[in-house]
Amino acid sequence: QVQLVESGGGLVQAGGSLRLSCVVSGGDFSTYSVAWFRQAPGKERDFVAGIARSGSITFGADSVKGRFTISRDNDKNTVDLQMDNLEAEDTAVYLCAANRVGYDGRFGIYAYWGQGTQVTVSS
Repeated sequence: QVQLVESGGGLVQAGGSLRLSCVVSGGDFSTYSVAWFRQAPGKERDFVAGIARSGSITFGADSVKGRFTISRDNDKNTVDLQMDNLEAEDTAVYLCAANRVGYDGRFGIYAYWGQGTQVTVSS
């Protein structure tokens, strides 16, 4: 059974950085596309970024472009989300998800989800 575990969340001041990691186990990691989503209290779940098996990348909102970077390590079965110049609006629970279909923001294509890690940015 495929399992995803996120780590790296925490409390940081505006302008600071955090690096989130998603470890994928129980399957052939190289065959999965992985994405990061986030959900703030009272808001819908938003697509942050996705990375394909090939390494191709796509981002969700324009607000994270230039500040967030997504990468994968097929030897360690991990996908990282480097978040720089964080803003209060980035406060949310960040979840990673995996599938073999694509790496965009369609929730329904993701068969596997982690439990999430909390990111809180103080202004």
